[in-house]
Amino acid sequence: MSNDYDVIVIGAGPNGLVAATYLARAGRKVLVLERSQNVGGVAVTEELVPGYRFSACSDALASYLAPEVAADLELAKRGVEFVPADPLVAAPLADGRCLRIWRDPARTAAEIKPFSTADAAQYPKFVEYMAGLATIVRGLMRLIPPDLPYPTRHDLWPIFRLAKPLRAAGRRQLNEFARVLTMPASDLLNEWFESPVLKGSLAANGVRSISWGPQEAGTGNLLLHRWAAAGGQPRSGDLVKGGIGRLTEAIADAARSAGCVIRTGATVSKAAVAKGRARGVILEDGEELSADTVVSSADPRTTFSTLVDPGQLPALFMQHVRNIKFRGTAARVHLALDAPPSFAAIDSGGSIGHIQITPSMNYIERAYDPTKYGSMSERPYLDISIPSLADSSLAPSGHHTLSATVQYAPYHLDGGWNADNRSRLLEVVMTTLGKYAPGLRETVVDSVVLTPADLESRYGLPEGNLHHGEMSLDQVVFMRPVPGYARYATPIESLYLCGAGSHPGGCLTGLSGSNAARQILSGHD
Repeated sequence: MSNDYDVIVIGAGPNGLVAATYLARAGRKVLVLERSQNVGGVAVTEELVPGYRFSACSDALASYLAPEVAADLELAKRGVEFVPADPLVAAPLADGRCLRIWRDPARTAAEIKPFSTADAAQYPKFVEYMAGLATIVRGLMRLIPPDLPYPTRHDLWPIFRLAKPLRAAGRRQLNEFARVLTMPASDLLNEWFESPVLKGSLAANGVRSISWGPQEAGTGNLLLHRWAAAGGQPRSGDLVKGGIGRLTEAIADAARSAGCVIRTGATVSKAAVAKGRARGVILEDGEELSADTVVSSADPRTTFSTLVDPGQLPALFMQHVRNIKFRGTAARVHLALDAPPSFAAIDSGGSIGHIQITPSMNYIERAYDPTKYGSMSERPYLDISIPSLADSSLAPSGHHTLSATVQYAPYHLDGGWNADNRSRLLEVVMTTLGKYAPGLRETVVDSVVLTPADLESRYGLPEGNLHHGEMSLDQVVFMRPVPGYARYATPIESLYLCGAGSHPGGCLTGLSGSNAARQILSGHD
């Protein structure tokens, strides 16, 4: 086994590439290995239909990427073009009305007024309230968490740093923060508003990519997390021209410029471990590569159940790993269209970020209910983007692409994701869309359905969960990925995690990668 590298990073997704870039800039000789033929992991743009390009797993949103990461990697100089979306959200109703949420709270308040004069007055205050709480979350997202409940002397400084964002908040704001963390999103929004469509539009961001409805405790935490990741806005808005894959291609360019070697089509079979220490990796074709440090951007279950022999890990640790909740409940449906979609309640200008079918919180909760019994929703919450309205490069001239995240469609579906259930899911989506966009069905050239099972098999997402583990309160901060191992290190010496399964989790912020690199360079496990 030749010792050619200081660091081997498994996976060329956003976090793996970000970690690799920072490590290479610090003087490490870094190799990145990616099993697919292209970089990006789940953040890829693919021609799923000939001539039509889609952001396959997640929408082409750049606003979640931490601004300091974007600046450090000089993405603006690498040809990444951003298309700012405004309104951020358009929420149509079956009666022809539509609520739009704009970047400007005053403009949004004017939109809310026909639905509720009281809510219109409250909305700017609510934005200020949430932005204040989001400031605390943004600070926590950038910290290396302490290894609670098993702290060492190295945790004294992280514990002190953990308290810093909390101390910076006033007592009243800190009390509100602690209260909102454990609340259902529905309780929080009911305290502020009366309009069903406004509450549904805001609550949706508290249940995206989680197997809960807005009435479940802890969804207030996810609502705060997404508000913080979006920079204090109700929703992420900036689209990446060329799809989300263009963003990760630019991050890969930054990695190469820093000196990283990136090999695609290289599937890692095992991490090579000797005497409790990672020594490199073994590829599927038998090739062995050594390194002083191995960093996995794969999810924790794959890392510790497949890449590492579980017998080399402590029994209690593996028990925690086996108990990680994934529970993917979101599918993706992509439509290639030969005409622009016409949503009756929406001006189809190219600036619209998302169209949400969320007429009320009760609607979302009822969409969630069948999941508890292994069934898909017949009236789903849809989160829709039509990026081709603002980016003509994604489809032939005059044609368009529409992508919908569909909740709820459970990974553990009764009967499994067979051909009949896939067809049924597509029909449910088309029927729902038809209520708000008459004539859409007649414009469909082709469709692609990605069930949670597809997201797992094609993109390595465990149970189809985009975040490598649910962002529930018992799986965040010092409990992510498992208690006692929140600081990116693992029971295997010199083996680290840097993916979304580690702190601070999902939303394509790049912070799991940058935090992991910082911890590795500090020399502390």
